[in-house]
Amino acid sequence: MLRGGELEVHLAHIREVTPEWVAEAAGGRLHPGGRPIKDLHWDSRQVGPGFLFVALPGSRIHGRAFAEEALAQGAHLVLSDRPGRATVEVTDTHGALLRLGRALRNLFPGMVVAVGGSSGKTTAKEALAQGLGFPAPGGNQNTAPPLARFFLNLSPEVPGAVVELGVDRVGEMAELMGLAQPHLSVLTALGEEHLLAFRDLEGVVREEAGLLLAPEALVSLQAAEVLSAFGRRGPWPTYGFGEATFRGEDLELLAGESRFRYKGMPVRVPHPGWGPALGALAALAAAEMLGLDLEEVAERLAWLRLPPGRMERREIGGVVFLNDAYNANPLSVKAGLLWLAAQPGRKWPVLGEMRELAEKALELHLGVAEEAARLGLRPLYLGPYARAQAALGGEAVESLEEALAWLKERVRPGDLVYLKASRALGLERILELWDA
Repeated sequence: MLRGGELEVHLAHIREVTPEWVAEAAGGRLHPGGRPIKDLHWDSRQVGPGFLFVALPGSRIHGRAFAEEALAQGAHLVLSDRPGRATVEVTDTHGALLRLGRALRNLFPGMVVAVGGSSGKTTAKEALAQGLGFPAPGGNQNTAPPLARFFLNLSPEVPGAVVELGVDRVGEMAELMGLAQPHLSVLTALGEEHLLAFRDLEGVVREEAGLLLAPEALVSLQAAEVLSAFGRRGPWPTYGFGEATFRGEDLELLAGESRFRYKGMPVRVPHPGWGPALGALAALAAAEMLGLDLEEVAERLAWLRLPPGRMERREIGGVVFLNDAYNANPLSVKAGLLWLAAQPGRKWPVLGEMRELAEKALELHLGVAEEAARLGLRPLYLGPYARAQAALGGEAVESLEEALAWLKERVRPGDLVYLKASRALGLERILELWDA
C-alpha cells in the first residue's frame, strides 16, 4: 500500500495522500469516512477542508476532544487514540505522528540538512536555506508536528531542504533525527538551556549530540570545544572565525551588517551580530561540503532575511533599537553583549529574565552580569534576578513600564538600545510603546 501511496504523492507533488496510506504509515486502524488529505495540523482552529487533524495530548486537554470540531470544519481525516468516523486509530498519537512524518520524509529524494544547538539555530537554518537555495519551515517550526507537515508539502522536485531540530526534553533529538533523517547536520552552539529537563550542561550536550549521528556533521568551533570538554572528540569538521576546518576571516561586526572573507571571497550579511555572521559561515561551509557554488551562496546571503526578534534593527526618532528578544539563554546573551561592546557611541543594554534555567538560574544570571561588567557595560535589568545582577554594575527595574520610563529619561537620538530576554517577557513591547 505504501508504494501506491508514494506514487500518488509524487505525481501530485506531495499535495494529496490517501487515508489508507496514512493508516499504514502511522501504524493505525482506519475507520470509514475518510478522504484523501493534502495538509495536516494539530490545532483544530487551523484545520480546514482537506486536512488531517492530528489529535495530540495538550497541557490541559487532549486534542481528541476537538476531533468532531475539526471534521465539521472540513477535515478529511483524524489521527487519534480513540475510534471515530474518518479516523486512523492508533495507540499513541505522538508515536504515530513520528512514524507518519518519517514516511513522508522518505518520499523526498533530495538532500536534507538539519540544524540544531543551544542558540543560533533558527538564524543558521535561515542562512543555510536561503544560501543554499533550499526550502525550509518558517520561523522556529522545529518540533515533530510542523516537520511532518513540512515534509507532506515538500515538492520532490527541489534538490534539498533544511530543517531545524529543537529539543526541550530528554529523548526528543533521537525522535526528530528519526523523522528527518538528515544527510548533513549542523551543530551551532552548546550552552545551558532547558535545564528543567536536562539538569546541567552535560545533559544538554548528551541530548544535542544526537544531531551528530547523521552521515555527515558540521560543528561550530564553540560547540567542538564544549564537546571536547565532555570527552566527545569526533572527526567532525568545524566552522568558525578561528582555527577551523572552514574558516571565516577579517570579520567586521558593524552596527547594521556583518562582513568577512571566505576563501578570499568577500561576504556581506545584511544583519548585525555574531549569530548572522556564524549562520552565513555555516552556509558557506555546508555548501563546500555539498559541492555547491560558493559565489552563488554568498550572493544569496547578501539578501538574507531573518524572522522578527533576531538582531532585528529598527530606528525610531533617531534611536537605533536592536530587538534580539525572541529568546535568550546565557550563551546567546553573552554573544549579544560582546557584539554590543564593540559598537561605537552610547549603548543601552536592556536584559530580561532567561527562562528554564531551574536551580542554576541565579548563578547563570549573575554570570551574565559579570560578563557585562567585564565588557564595561551597565545594563538595565528586569526580572526576579534584576537587583542581584545590578549589584554587579547596572540598574534594576520592576516592570516593562518602569524600563520604558527609565530609558525615555536617558536615551537620545544616535544612541543604540539592545533588547534581550526570553520570549515570554515580551521585551519587544518597548518598541511598540516608545512613541505611544
